[in-house]
Amino acid sequence: MAAPKVVIVGAGIVGTSLADELTARGWTDVTVLDRGPLFATGGSTSHAPGLVFATNPSKTMTELASYTIETFSSLEHPDGWCFNPLGGLELATTPERWEDLHRKAGWAAARGVEHRLVDAAECAAMYPLIDRDLVLGGLHTPNDGLAKAMRAVEAQAARAMSRGAVFRGEQEVIDVVEANGEVRGVRTTTGVVDADIVVCCTGFWGREFGRRVGLTIPLVPMAHQYAITTAIDSRRGVNSALAEASLPILRHQDHDLYYREHGDRIGIGYYGHRPMPSDVGNLDYETKISLDEMPSKLMFTPDDFDDAWQHTVALLPELGNGKVEEGFNGIFSFTPDGHSIMGEHRDLAGFWVAEAVWVTHSAGVAKTMAEWMIDGTPGIDVHETDLYRFEDEALRDDVILATSSQSFVEVYDIVHPHDQRKAPRNVRTSPFHDREVNLGAEFWESGLWERPAWFEANRPLLEQKVADGLQIPQRDPWAARHWSPIAVAEAAHTRSHVAVYDMTPLTRFELSGPGALALLQQLTTNNMDKSVGSVTYTLMLDDKGGVRSDLTVARLTDNLFQVGANGPLDFDWITRHLPADGSVTLRDITTATCCLGLWGPLARDVLAPLTPADLTNDGLRYFRAMTTTVGAVPVTLMRVSYVGELGWEIYTSAANGRALWDAVMAAGEPHGIIAAGRIAFNSLRIEKGYRSAGTDMTIEHTPAAAGLDFAVRMSKDDFLGKSALAERGAPSRLRTLRLTDPAAVVLGKEPVAVNGAVVGYITSAGWSATVGACLAYAWLPADLADGSQVEISYQTTQYTAVVTSEPVVDPEMTRIRK
Repeated sequence: MAAPKVVIVGAGIVGTSLADELTARGWTDVTVLDRGPLFATGGSTSHAPGLVFATNPSKTMTELASYTIETFSSLEHPDGWCFNPLGGLELATTPERWEDLHRKAGWAAARGVEHRLVDAAECAAMYPLIDRDLVLGGLHTPNDGLAKAMRAVEAQAARAMSRGAVFRGEQEVIDVVEANGEVRGVRTTTGVVDADIVVCCTGFWGREFGRRVGLTIPLVPMAHQYAITTAIDSRRGVNSALAEASLPILRHQDHDLYYREHGDRIGIGYYGHRPMPSDVGNLDYETKISLDEMPSKLMFTPDDFDDAWQHTVALLPELGNGKVEEGFNGIFSFTPDGHSIMGEHRDLAGFWVAEAVWVTHSAGVAKTMAEWMIDGTPGIDVHETDLYRFEDEALRDDVILATSSQSFVEVYDIVHPHDQRKAPRNVRTSPFHDREVNLGAEFWESGLWERPAWFEANRPLLEQKVADGLQIPQRDPWAARHWSPIAVAEAAHTRSHVAVYDMTPLTRFELSGPGALALLQQLTTNNMDKSVGSVTYTLMLDDKGGVRSDLTVARLTDNLFQVGANGPLDFDWITRHLPADGSVTLRDITTATCCLGLWGPLARDVLAPLTPADLTNDGLRYFRAMTTTVGAVPVTLMRVSYVGELGWEIYTSAANGRALWDAVMAAGEPHGIIAAGRIAFNSLRIEKGYRSAGTDMTIEHTPAAAGLDFAVRMSKDDFLGKSALAERGAPSRLRTLRLTDPAAVVLGKEPVAVNGAVVGYITSAGWSATVGACLAYAWLPADLADGSQVEISYQTTQYTAVVTSEPVVDPEMTRIRK
């Protein structure tokens, strides 16, 4: 079969990198178009400072950057280097930043990024311009460096052209030609270019381009200040014109600054100013574009740079002998979560997107896109960058602006994993919200939902539990952020009495129609052909056998299923596989419904008086569902439990939510019922050995490696990913760790070592009130036996932990089935 015709719109670093990667894999009928001249097209690449650094809180973004370093290091250009591996140096001038650098060192260690934590003296030796008295220490990453972005573009374009790719400048694409829901080409100002695939790599113009095909690409073009000083005396003659720079990339994140050399001058980038969104419709495209004059370089605003200059002179005193000689406000793309945007248009086959990609991740994104387009599956997990990862409400213009502006502000901030978005808030609330507010709920936001983390109303319960002997270790200041010991009491009370949990924000779909069962059999690993009333835990795999998601599916009638899912990506995946004959209807019913989780050894005592349903083991067995009433409220009861206790998920319409809450809470009062939050929920599910898709396992992991092979029925005729499972090995497995120090707490992403050598990393963790220790999941070598001792690096501390069989609590499943 002939390779498709591909048109890439945008000849910046992303478009040229993609042309290079596609042609290297045999797709050589590639045309790259750009509205600007080749190759200084006037976009972000043309003025990018070129910093490339691998360490990132996201494993995916780290892998993308690492590949970019590898690729750029291999490029050749007649004018000189494309990548200068002069290293990176992040400074700490506050104790808080020094702790943060230890966390970053942990991320680097967990992902194989070479690094060292260095003291102030070594920082000064590496970068003699700094005032060492201001510095506490630094993180040195020797393989990071500077990309000469325009040379990298030209070098990759040359390789692509040598394989048959065509590049055309000054070709503005004004429309996408489509027919029958598929791409047919693009229309430019000079004519039509035929194509089977069109890839949008237009940078900060991406959002406007996406609108032409009915697609919301959630990014905001944002101006970012960059200035260059006059010559620095001590740097005169140090860097040749060819080398340009020899000092490492310097980042002074305590004041939102970074520095790179330009010969004997210093370039200064600044993220500390106010967010400055840019209207790309007002940019000047008529002026002749050059490296000095381009639409993406706005006039410098000196007032916004005043603080930056003061902090710069304090850190690098010699710069005070000079001044800012030139500067501009350069436009870059920012997204609501700071990650790139990749994927194929769901409703227009062949239209792909690779947007909000910085030079740092460009070649990695290109490689991943090429794999995705050619093989059907990317080589690494990309759920954090997927085009369809956002909820519909998050795609409103006002929400995109607010969240992307916060991303800009937080670029160099010390961000806690549970820091909460400032705006917008209260976009999605459950019907129980006012009741939760009255109980003093501390809300976390996720997917624009307000989710109770704990309830201040339970503080007296905490005092009682502590008096009765509940041990709650003292947390360090970092781990104590966005946390309360009340959550430990809530978890303990769930195990001893009964609690309700607001499960409304968890995504729910309704799958119906004569083809619904066949579709579920095709898409999931478990057997869906069970009796009405069955509830089944199952997985969705990609075609390489990796875990995309896990689902809980209830068969409510022969042709009606309720699917508990993990978010918009599941809706997207199922939608893409709906049969063309219309025999299946998929609806997201999350906001139209609500759910209470009622769990604990006294759950039956609370619920039985409220319903005519037989709640005995014979009447409603574990993993069964039924429709009935609770009080006067029509409900669907599912006997499932994500916390490992007797109980039910109780579903009803959103309109009936308050009545359901009030009935359950009133009936539970004699039994000591409480409302409990997400922190307690998380610790209980880890005690029980339950996984969280996207956190504990991704497409990079097989079901067996994730400990979920019980949800795979290889006896089924076929399902997506089945044939690949037999071919995939599992060098690592997800294991449970129990920290040996009862006071030790980890939060996730920490490196795990055996005999001093890093062998894995933590995915999620929670302090267990039941066993009196922190429990954590970690990906570890498959041959590491139960009882093995490992070390976990947490900031400046080393904790020991033991590999433990799971579930840690109630392995016989007696509590959940009683």
